Amino acid sequence: MKLGIQYLRAYNFFYFSLLSIFISFLPVYLSYRDVTPAEIGMMVGFGSFIGILSQPFWGMVSDKHKTIKRIILLTLGASIAVGMLLFTSGQFTLLFLLVGAMYFFLLPTDPLTESLNYRVAEQHQISFGSVRTFGAIGYATASLFIGWTVDQLGMNRLSWQFLGYGMLAFLFALLVSDAPASSKKLSRQELKQFFFYPKTLRFFLLVLIAATPHRTNDSFLGVFVQSLGGSTGAVGQAWFLAAISEVAFFALSARILQKWSEIKLITWATALYTIRYALCALAPTAEWVVYLQLTQGVTFVIFYTATIQYLYRIIPEEWKATGQTVLAVLFFGISGIIGSIAGGWVFQQFGGGALYMAMAAFSLVACGYSLTLWRSQGAGVGKA
Repeated sequence: MKLGIQYLRAYNFFYFSLLSIFISFLPVYLSYRDVTPAEIGMMVGFGSFIGILSQPFWGMVSDKHKTIKRIILLTLGASIAVGMLLFTSGQFTLLFLLVGAMYFFLLPTDPLTESLNYRVAEQHQISFGSVRTFGAIGYATASLFIGWTVDQLGMNRLSWQFLGYGMLAFLFALLVSDAPASSKKLSRQELKQFFFYPKTLRFFLLVLIAATPHRTNDSFLGVFVQSLGGSTGAVGQAWFLAAISEVAFFALSARILQKWSEIKLITWATALYTIRYALCALAPTAEWVVYLQLTQGVTFVIFYTATIQYLYRIIPEEWKATGQTVLAVLFFGISGIIGSIAGGWVFQQFGGGALYMAMAAFSLVACGYSLTLWRSQGAGVGKA
């Protein structure tokens, strides 16, 4: 058991290292290829639309065949091949198509990985955070390392770094055990009831509102840092600090979730998101923005783990992988389309400061809505 958990932790380390290259440095790479902020927004928005289709697709394939590991191996292997092409291409149309392909294969691997982590942790009676922390460590170290090496060796080495991390992730994915599958038959009626239950709809609306500024930050943090005079290394440092703060809060997440209800934690997280983005908007230098990313743990980790725990409390056992992908569709898909396309237009027309102030306003709306749900006994989102 201990060896299997270590393999899973190693897989998390290298998979999220790989994901950091795509999420953190794709906008920087596109900017290097002379793609404008508005065009970057269109590319990421198109990719997010692909993600809306691909993430539920792979989740349902996983549920139908009662395997997570084999689907991860398929999507991860395809991601490595597509990524190598993406980070060696410079022609706009080809970049556009390859970004879409990455959202079809790499992004769905994330909710599948989270589902694998949750189920294996549950099976072995260990905390989800004790596994997921290693993904945050991988994301942090890769962000710092990639940012430094790109500054030293140039952007053209990015493809080989992507290949290296990808092959290591694939190797450890081969070694991990598959998640335990539910013995229940799939019930479409239960899924329909889940989706149309008012409590579920209110919850998903809250996730969408809160996730939109978060995904906007994912798309434009690097470009914003560079617009304030920061280097590629500074971009890597920003993502490193964000991920390091995630490590600490993933380690504490089990205790935090035991002490407070999910809706209370989501309310506080959205309030802190509001403060975080407002301070970024007012930051006079790139260094301020870089160090403000230390708040990532108390915002993203608390918000994300609370939403996952709530989701797993209300969804039928046999549809957990599908439910995880629906959450991912909202968090990485629909919110990504809104945040990327609208964010790219605002950035190009009014600048990064105006974009981050708009993100703060959006987070404030999410905070107000979650506070309404918290106070509403009929919503029933929090613990008794």
